[in-house]
Amino acid sequence: MILEVAVLNVIPGQRAEFEAAFSEAKDIIPPMSGHVSHNLKHCVENTNQYILLVNWQTLQDHTQGFRGSAPCQEWRRSMHHFYDPFPAVLHCEPL
Repeated sequence: MILEVAVLNVIPGQRAEFEAAFSEAKDIIPPMSGHVSHNLKHCVENTNQYILLVNWQTLQDHTQGFRGSAPCQEWRRSMHHFYDPFPAVLHCEPL
C-alpha cells in the first residue's frame, strides 16, 4: 500500500470555492484502478492549507494509472487553479 500525501495551499479567499469543487471532484478518483481510499484534511494552524491523503495499492497505480488517465485531466481542470504554489506530493510506504 502506498500513501499519497499532497500538501494543498489554496489561494487566500478561495477556500469556499475550493471545498465546493472538491466535494464534486472527489468522486473522480475512486473508480481508478488501485484506489483504496482518500480523504481531505484541513489545517488548523494555516486556514488556507489542506492535506489530501490517497491510499493506492501500488505507486504505479497513482503515477502511471491515474496521472496518465482522462479522469486525471478532469481532476486537474477542476482543482489545480486553486493552488499557489503547486502542491508538493509525497508517496509513503509502511515500515
